[in-house]
Amino acid sequence: MWWSWNLPTADIAGSEALSSIVITVKNEEAHLEQLLESLLSQEPPLEIILVDAFSTDRTFEIAQDFAKKHPDILRVYQVRGRRGFGRNFGVQKARGSRVYFIDGDCVADSHWLAALKAGFSEGGVVAGKTLTIGVPKYASLERVELFHRGMDVTYPSCNLAYNRDLFEKLSGFDGRFETAEDIDLNLRAVTQGAKIVYRPEAVVYHNSRTNIFRFLLQAFWNGYGRKQLTEKHGHLWAHYRYRRMLETQRSVLAYARLAAALTGYFTRLITTVGSPGRIAREEPAPSVTRKATKG
Repeated sequence: MWWSWNLPTADIAGSEALSSIVITVKNEEAHLEQLLESLLSQEPPLEIILVDAFSTDRTFEIAQDFAKKHPDILRVYQVRGRRGFGRNFGVQKARGSRVYFIDGDCVADSHWLAALKAGFSEGGVVAGKTLTIGVPKYASLERVELFHRGMDVTYPSCNLAYNRDLFEKLSGFDGRFETAEDIDLNLRAVTQGAKIVYRPEAVVYHNSRTNIFRFLLQAFWNGYGRKQLTEKHGHLWAHYRYRRMLETQRSVLAYARLAAALTGYFTRLITTVGSPGRIAREEPAPSVTRKATKG
């Protein structure tokens, strides 16, 4: 199975009140301390599961130091694999009935967790507001939205929460995706009848790329992941809102990002023609149960 959902499920007795925060990191030495400090101040009871993809800088060492100081809250692991695989591993180690995702280059507002938790009264998936900070010219460009059944499914996994029951029924993230594994998960959730609740009060600050090379490389892989989405879910172009997309692409840098994303898209298209590495299209499974879509 593609989702690598084969780890023993953690004991979740008494898990209703516990919030499980899952982080996947690689080479986030510059940002990790600030992230962990912001999470330790969130509304209790909570646990933090950090999955490091064998960083080559001091990321894992920093995480271990925090875990020694807060052994009742933070647990750290090292697992090789893409982000989707790492997040699935983290959820399997989690004990809470709800899982909250954030990335290693982010900082959470002090009310982030409480605001996401409140959203579960309306649906089984809750997304917060992500503000990009850092170099202004790289932080001001908006994401390209994709709508499915009237819902924006591009809310990123740096600020996203799922009912655990729903997450497991969906078999978690698809570990085959290079990027866009969060869009794929949201697409499948909405197809199954889940509602994505947007809570703008749940704010996460995401650090922008620091130079043009990293900025365009990110755009390339975003485009690559969008092509993986079409392999799995079929034709998606009709779900984009082109007028809004073009309205946000008026600067030279915006057009450069769009060009890099299209390069990634067509790179995936060309390099996987007739390849077994292509993601086979899957037929939607039966809708999830009412229990799985309610908070």
